[in-house]
Amino acid sequence: MSDMRPAEEVSDSPDASVAEHVRRYVATQGRSGYLEGGVTNLVLTYQGRKSGKLYRTGLFFGEDDGRYILVASGSAITHTHPGWYLNVVANPEVQVQILAERFTARAYTATGGERARLWTLMTGLAPVYDTYEARTRRIIPVVVLERI
Repeated sequence: MSDMRPAEEVSDSPDASVAEHVRRYVATQGRSGYLEGGVTNLVLTYQGRKSGKLYRTGLFFGEDDGRYILVASGSAITHTHPGWYLNVVANPEVQVQILAERFTARAYTATGGERARLWTLMTGLAPVYDTYEARTRRIIPVVVLERI
């Protein structure tokens, strides 16, 4: 994705409320939407694993030692990973916007003790993740974004 051109077309989330949140966030450089539901938000731009097109979504995030942490929870009742996560696994180089700052990052899925520690961090920020975990049969991925 490092060859992404500024004018390249990007599609927003198919969820109308998420798409509106992302458009508002980008238009105001994060002044509107950075703190949503008491949790910090970023905009993640990623490449589709099948289409090769660019997509973006808004996500809660936490911080850990200069890295940004995401939870691939999807909705409260889904038993499949969200599309953004599947795309990021296939194409881990992403673009991130936090407030007005934009940068490239590489994503990976935390495992083992790292996942456990970061899961605790994220459920401390957004306790709803514990509810999501209780309602699904899958292990909800924790994604780490490291600046490139």
